[in-house]
Amino acid sequence: MDNKRQICLGFKAFLIWVYCSFSIPELFGQQIPAAMDSIEIRKIFEQALTGEGLDNDLLYLTKKIGARISGSVNAQRAVNWARKRMLEIAPDTVYLQEVAVPHWERGAKEKSFIRTSGQQIAMNVCALGGSIATHGLLHAKVIEVKNWAQLASLSDRELKGKIVFFNRAMDPREIETYQAYLGAVDQRSKGAIEAGKRGAIGVLVRSLTLKEDDVPHTGAVTYDINTKKIPAAAIGIKSANLLSAALAKDPNLIYSLKMECKQLPDEKSYNVIGELRGTTFPNEYVTVGAHLDSWDLGEGAADDGTGVVQVLEVLQTLTNMEKRPERSFRAILYMNEESGAHGAVQYAKEAREKNEMHLAVLESDAGGFTPRGFRVDGSLAVVRQIKKWMEFLVPYKTGEIFPNQRGIDLLPMKELSKALISLECDDQRFFDIHHSLADTYDKLNIREVKLGAASMTSLSYLILKYGL
Repeated sequence: MDNKRQICLGFKAFLIWVYCSFSIPELFGQQIPAAMDSIEIRKIFEQALTGEGLDNDLLYLTKKIGARISGSVNAQRAVNWARKRMLEIAPDTVYLQEVAVPHWERGAKEKSFIRTSGQQIAMNVCALGGSIATHGLLHAKVIEVKNWAQLASLSDRELKGKIVFFNRAMDPREIETYQAYLGAVDQRSKGAIEAGKRGAIGVLVRSLTLKEDDVPHTGAVTYDINTKKIPAAAIGIKSANLLSAALAKDPNLIYSLKMECKQLPDEKSYNVIGELRGTTFPNEYVTVGAHLDSWDLGEGAADDGTGVVQVLEVLQTLTNMEKRPERSFRAILYMNEESGAHGAVQYAKEAREKNEMHLAVLESDAGGFTPRGFRVDGSLAVVRQIKKWMEFLVPYKTGEIFPNQRGIDLLPMKELSKALISLECDDQRFFDIHHSLADTYDKLNIREVKLGAASMTSLSYLILKYGL
């Protein structure tokens, strides 16, 4: 009897400990699903890290298709290939969403040099995307400026007929290179407008990179309908430094520039979309996207080939899961992020017209380097929920959460989705190759790209299962 009594007392003590340590929902309602989710996420990472499909896709996109600026033959080839790949993955539906996009061509390789002290010295430049041509060799003196205040201090007489050389470098003291980029990109985006207003006839912009090479980096230039357009080019870092030093010795040197770029009529293109229909809440949507276009230099590998193949990997994994998602999922490859986000604007327009309910829109456009976590814009409650889910990704070192998403293609959905989420990657190498001839497949680490794909799949899986 004593032994039985001791056993009963011990069992009661155990029950009391359980009751005090766990609430019933925690014991039976949360812990078991959490364990199952952890197992599922482990499977997602193992599949991504051992599979070959992502690497094969990236090789094809970069080596067989290559650069794919909007409106080009290669951009259409990329659309056809992406649609074919999605059909092979076989979600519930695959379709094209028509969108009109700009069509700009660089033309023949740019020619650029300075004449000083009886010498002619070549400069490495590339036209900024959307720039007008020089219509032959443009010859002019150069005015160097490093900030807007310096430009404002100059008279119109001093600027008229000159080429303005914007030579403000990205700040190497910034630990996060994206912040250094933001601190200098305004020269590229509005330099031609501000210089053109003052009578300048051309613009040179120091390339937006911290790497001390001589590879020029392109990117979109902006014009104003009320200001005369002037040619705009990016200049390589070594050439920029050489030009600055030459100007210090000879302020009257002559710069020569020839660019044969042209703006053609808009072209019909497409977003490529693959969809899985939700089993329980089919009218609630979660999307994962990337931009299919790239600039015309390099192979468009990091920007944004990595995002494209990650999106295909997410679609493949979710399609192959034994249990279909409770909510609807869309994989979207947007057209023309680089010069206007026309594809993203069109997607948001149609989503608004259909009165669709979007829980979250995710994007990968951070170069495909080592993933750290996600940047999230949303209500406090939404951010808190996503932060809780990041615990599942901590073992894979991708569980950090940051404010302020950075996906250009997400912005049109700001008022339509509960959460805007961008994959956050280590960016120390990104601007070495960004928008340049150096953006090629060999600069990437495929394992890092796979980790990013697995992270995006995992977060998508959790939102599809539990909602927001």
